[in-house]
Amino acid sequence: MMVVPPGPAPPESPVIALRGVTKEYRTRTGNVLAVTDLTFQVQEREFVALLGSSGCGKSTVLKMIAGLIPPSGGEVLLKDRPVTEPLESVGMVFQSPVLLRWRTVLGNVLFPADALGRGRAGYRDRALELLKLVGLEGFEGKYPYELSGGMAQRVSLSRALLLDPDLMLMDEPFGALDALTREEMNLELLRIWEERRKTILFVTHSISEAVFLADRVLVMSARPGRIVAERTVDLPRPRALEVSYEPYSVAIVQELREHIGASRTQAACKG
Repeated sequence: MMVVPPGPAPPESPVIALRGVTKEYRTRTGNVLAVTDLTFQVQEREFVALLGSSGCGKSTVLKMIAGLIPPSGGEVLLKDRPVTEPLESVGMVFQSPVLLRWRTVLGNVLFPADALGRGRAGYRDRALELLKLVGLEGFEGKYPYELSGGMAQRVSLSRALLLDPDLMLMDEPFGALDALTREEMNLELLRIWEERRKTILFVTHSISEAVFLADRVLVMSARPGRIVAERTVDLPRPRALEVSYEPYSVAIVQELREHIGASRTQAACKG
């Protein structure tokens, strides 16, 4: 009897899949096409940066994936299922921490459980664990006005992780921080990602930040946004800040800068 060797295992379904996605907004002065023909995938536990200049539609992409707004055309899928509403399996971190000023640090982290009517008892230990993870042990009873910008963003990150989402969507979360705090938060995020291994889609307009953080960088054109380039970042992990100054990293930054510059030039010519 002939034994047939097993074939290759079928590829796993991507966590995120966008297929020909378009988003058009209606305004008082006419319709605005924010993004067009967006097609890309993000695999499980992958860290992908979505890079582009301001106004190219990066935030719109995250909102569609999060189920906050519907696409005008095409498909947005999470694990092969169309996104039609916000999902608990998705955590989102914005540029502003958006903390409730009347709640303590612990109360802000527990807000998702409160909002869903689940009660705090089952999540308090996890919230305390997350605050320890981000270096805020002992700050549970503080209020937002008592925190620095970096500390507030750590609270926001803990809140997004409370329900243990499979996917993290991060919309320029460190863009409002000073340069030194931003570097510190980048290192903190990578440390947490190495430990928890969530799938992350990270929006930024900083080329060096995208290269330092990501496994793969997707470059968006000027509005209407579309993917114009994709670059794998083969830097070893864990990463230290010094890796940003190595020739390989510098070369990738320059390559991505050229892609963004070319897309701007094409947009200006069409205009």
